[in-house]
Amino acid sequence: MNLELNGTNVIQESERQGKPSSLFWPWCGANVSLLALSYGSFFLGFGISFWQATIAAILGTVLSFLLVGVSSLAGKKSNAPTMVLSRATFGVKGNLIPGALSYLIFVGWETVLVSLATLATGTVFVRVGHLAHNTAMIIGFVLSVALTVSAGVLGFDVIMKLQKYLTIVTIFATAIYILLTLSHVNWSQITAMKSGTAQGFIGALIFGATGIGLGWVNSAADYSRYLPRSVSSKSVIGWTVFGASIVPILLVIYGAALSGSDKKLSDAIATDPIGALTTILPTWYLVIFALIAILGLVGGAILDLYSSGLTLISLGLPVKRHVAASIDAVLMLIGTIYFVWIADNFFFPFQGILITLGVPIAVWSAIFVTDVLMRTSYREADLYSAQGRYGSWNVGSIAVMIIGTIVGWGFVTNSFASWLSWQGYFLTILGGKSGPWAYANLGVFFALVIGFIGYFLVARSTLKKQENA
Repeated sequence: MNLELNGTNVIQESERQGKPSSLFWPWCGANVSLLALSYGSFFLGFGISFWQATIAAILGTVLSFLLVGVSSLAGKKSNAPTMVLSRATFGVKGNLIPGALSYLIFVGWETVLVSLATLATGTVFVRVGHLAHNTAMIIGFVLSVALTVSAGVLGFDVIMKLQKYLTIVTIFATAIYILLTLSHVNWSQITAMKSGTAQGFIGALIFGATGIGLGWVNSAADYSRYLPRSVSSKSVIGWTVFGASIVPILLVIYGAALSGSDKKLSDAIATDPIGALTTILPTWYLVIFALIAILGLVGGAILDLYSSGLTLISLGLPVKRHVAASIDAVLMLIGTIYFVWIADNFFFPFQGILITLGVPIAVWSAIFVTDVLMRTSYREADLYSAQGRYGSWNVGSIAVMIIGTIVGWGFVTNSFASWLSWQGYFLTILGGKSGPWAYANLGVFFALVIGFIGYFLVARSTLKKQENA
């Protein structure tokens, strides 16, 4: 339980240890949430069949985590956090733009995850009937916050150990959930489902990529930076993708099977993603279900809190890492209390904001991954000086990010808040905001493509000069 003293600095050679296989635990623990079961229902919501949902789940999850795996290589190459390494791509000062966006998303999602864990606890104990709803939520809140804050503040070693135990316990308990509910699956009904349109399949595929994997690219190197530089790059990518993908894929497929078998359950998931899953459980398992719901959501919140602290320091706040993580923890506490006990209708608009920020982050992800693939090494000292080889502002990268964001916002619809309805201004080309492509989230795909191709074109000569300097 030692406090990690490293912050955004490059990890010293003497502290680099471990094997690529160690990456399995943090990534599996962060993505073992029961929320993935509800994603199966969301996939079917695109009007596709069970088999289409299965293919979309596999492709969307693996492809998005492949980007996370490649991003992890940056940590192995230079042993620094992701948003410090991004300075080589955007310039030391120019990186404030993607850094600020990443920070908002980290704090936002850690707040959402802890809020969902708190609300799920209350929902479960309403069925148990032996504990008041508000008291149950307080217990869920305290447990979620205690695990998230303690691991996020103490740092890397604690996270790596805790995520292993969270993963094992949650997988075992989730397996029991599947055994208890397997009788609710009507295989003849789900296999008879008619195939949906190409637009629906693409929409589900992009939804899976953005909702499951893409949001982790900007923290990937934070967990590979302690590895020796001599470890296999293929192993780093392979263990990251395998650890992060295997459980979500299985849970999304099984969730689709449950939802495809029971329309009433599918409709309930739309309004209460975690609580609805309890309606097909025996009462004796509900308390255990509440525990695994908390642990699964907390696994992701821990990584978000840790990376948000590192990102805050990379933005220039002159504090130690554990202090930055503590500041973020306070923001998370305030946000969770507001969402759970005060706000009536702020939760959905806030999700709309996170989705809106997700488009520029998608562009950044593509730019950063392309840079990692094109760059052979980093000069660490220059990552911390605007006068170094990476400069102060990389105008080309920033321009690509702006263009990708403008195009991306033009091809997505955002129905979480009326004041976000301005998005989708390019959808008139494809039939309008109520047309067949309206909810396919093509904007995310276009953002990624522009990031990949745009950065490759503008950075080739710059990278050659940097590599030869």
